[in-house]
Amino acid sequence: MKTKVLLSAFFIISLNQLTAQSLRYSLAQPYSSLSAYSVQQNDALSFTGNQAALALTKQAGIGIFGERRFMLKETSVYTLGAAVPTRLGNIGIQLQYAGFKNFRENKIGLAYARKLGKLVDVGVQFNYYGYSIPAYGKASAINFEMGALFHLTGKLTAGIHVYNPIGGKLGKDKEEKIAAAYKIGLGYDASDRFFISSEIIKEEDKAVNVIAGLQYQFAKQFFAKAGFLSESGTAYAGAGVGWKKLRLDISSSYHPQLGFSPGILLIMHFKSKAE
Repeated sequence: MKTKVLLSAFFIISLNQLTAQSLRYSLAQPYSSLSAYSVQQNDALSFTGNQAALALTKQAGIGIFGERRFMLKETSVYTLGAAVPTRLGNIGIQLQYAGFKNFRENKIGLAYARKLGKLVDVGVQFNYYGYSIPAYGKASAINFEMGALFHLTGKLTAGIHVYNPIGGKLGKDKEEKIAAAYKIGLGYDASDRFFISSEIIKEEDKAVNVIAGLQYQFAKQFFAKAGFLSESGTAYAGAGVGWKKLRLDISSSYHPQLGFSPGILLIMHFKSKAE
């Protein structure tokens, strides 16, 4: 009970002091969206890092990622993503949930992406974001994000991403704005099994953050990821196993002051028309 009261107070103070709230920037994101700038390692959650990555989807799939941040049930974060290729472009759905009964955040997003020739991919996503504090009320807003990928060579991909550049104001009086964020990224597919990526993110009213990571596929069935976030000095790592169309990862991140955040990732792809 004491923990829940303290957490409620923390969230309420944050809402009063910060100029923005956003589910987009969480410890869960770097691990689940690391492959956004990879042609070889693209999966059902890649587009959650940059919607243009959805254009690379060749087969329908669904991914679920859950993380117990700082080992607390009340700060758990859950992400679900689904990607479906069509003849007119690819469609993605993203659902996110965080919090507990005294403070909840949720985000529902619908994405669309397509190729513009062989060298450029573009994507956009429209989101419904809301939070609820039973003792204080609810607030919600609609915003959007968009991204582009540029295939500089067969192995090197660069990208840009913009989140909520305009609008996204919360509450009846529209006094609270969801943070805007701008990102540039670079990914290198050293081989069909090894990939490295880095991003520079500038979120409104926050210092510049650098995220870097790598993914290695030891064999067809085994995966490993590792990386870090400069803003908080957080490191993350995980290992996974795949069989047929399924993949299961166990991950963890470590914050120097707040400790470990274990997570689990499940991805399932469906047969493409070519198979």
